[in-house]
Amino acid sequence: MDDASFISAKQKSPDYSSTESIESGATTEEAPPGAEAEVESPSLTAYTRRERRMAPDEKLGYFESRAQAMADNQQFDACISDLVRCVALAKLAHGERHLTLAQAHVRLAEAYLHFKGWGAQAQHHSSLARDLLLSCPAPTSSDEDGPLVVAWLLRSSLVQGGAAMLTSKYPSAEASYLTAGRLLEERCERGTVVQEEKSRTELNISTALSRLYQRQGRPQEALAQCERCLQLLGDLGDLGETCSTYRDMAAIEQARGSLDRAIEHLTKAHAIAVSRSPGGPDRALISHRLAMVHSSSSSSSSAEPRHNESAAHYFEESLAVYRDTAGTQDPTFLTVQDDYCRFLLINGQKERCVEVQKASLAPKRCVFGEWSEEVADSLQLIGGVQMTQGLIRPAHRTLRKCLEIQSIIFGPQHKKTKAMQKTVDMLARAPEVVDRQRQSTVVS
Repeated sequence: MDDASFISAKQKSPDYSSTESIESGATTEEAPPGAEAEVESPSLTAYTRRERRMAPDEKLGYFESRAQAMADNQQFDACISDLVRCVALAKLAHGERHLTLAQAHVRLAEAYLHFKGWGAQAQHHSSLARDLLLSCPAPTSSDEDGPLVVAWLLRSSLVQGGAAMLTSKYPSAEASYLTAGRLLEERCERGTVVQEEKSRTELNISTALSRLYQRQGRPQEALAQCERCLQLLGDLGDLGETCSTYRDMAAIEQARGSLDRAIEHLTKAHAIAVSRSPGGPDRALISHRLAMVHSSSSSSSSAEPRHNESAAHYFEESLAVYRDTAGTQDPTFLTVQDDYCRFLLINGQKERCVEVQKASLAPKRCVFGEWSEEVADSLQLIGGVQMTQGLIRPAHRTLRKCLEIQSIIFGPQHKKTKAMQKTVDMLARAPEVVDRQRQSTVVS
């Protein structure tokens, strides 16, 4: 799975009523200063009379249940507000060194990580939870509470790993995920974890480690973790995650220049995507990636004609799916279309490239605006092709419009604007353009 789908808690909310681990990692930016304070200052005026009469422990259970309901309904700010209340209520009901308070900190840390991508807050609360779990007084019924401590230490370690990934603290992230793996083994030895939960947690850890190793430039270790993911997914029968894992493997192979291996993995992912949802976004995304890898292969010294044919096929397939599902004004469709045009240009299909780019101008003006870099880029590509075809006057007209947009976006001193100014000045001295300007002056 790609980074966005792996870290998105909006796709699967954490279950605050169980000890089942949740996925770790995120890509959104840290919260601005004071953001946590805003979330953690909820108004209590909404209490009913019955809620006001509740004992702290009873209120704790109430807000835990309500936080889960908010998470299920994707009301993430409200969920976090209730989880903040839970921390305060756990401290009030059980004191400052109790398992219940550690659990409340873990739940809040998970919410900050998955719902907001706030690594600092997630790290803070998971660290508090870990310190409590390791130092709170021995439980009175250790046979019952001991396994619970291990389970919540596991959840805390997963959050710490995800928070460290967010802040690019890769050694800390690796240590946290390896600790989570050892804690999972301990739970298995105690017989306190069911097989599906064990497999899911192993999958989360292996997926996180594969991405961590990829970021650290350790492709062999990353691929080994992906292979482990495939074994686990075979038992779980999760085709969606299997598809994502093949995409991860393709990205690793592509990064180290093994394009044929990347194509092999993407082809498997494509087959799964087609079988699950022939017109779905996964198929469009994987087709686009296949097109890009094939086009990279076609430009190598040992390129085969099949790569060009395959690249064209997958570009057209991706565009067709995006057109049917999202429309021609979707930004992703327009991005794929631009990549397709670059492929056409490299392979000498200049007329087709210009035709597609001209057709994209109207949607780009609607989506990005008349004075946008996307429109300027299209005009620059069209004008460049017109120059190579000897169409000097159309090229001058097109590139002059491009220069106008670039001057507004970047300013006259930007390197792009200066380069375009030189090109437009050169074309302005061409006889065809000079004659046209003279005729316009005479007519006026």
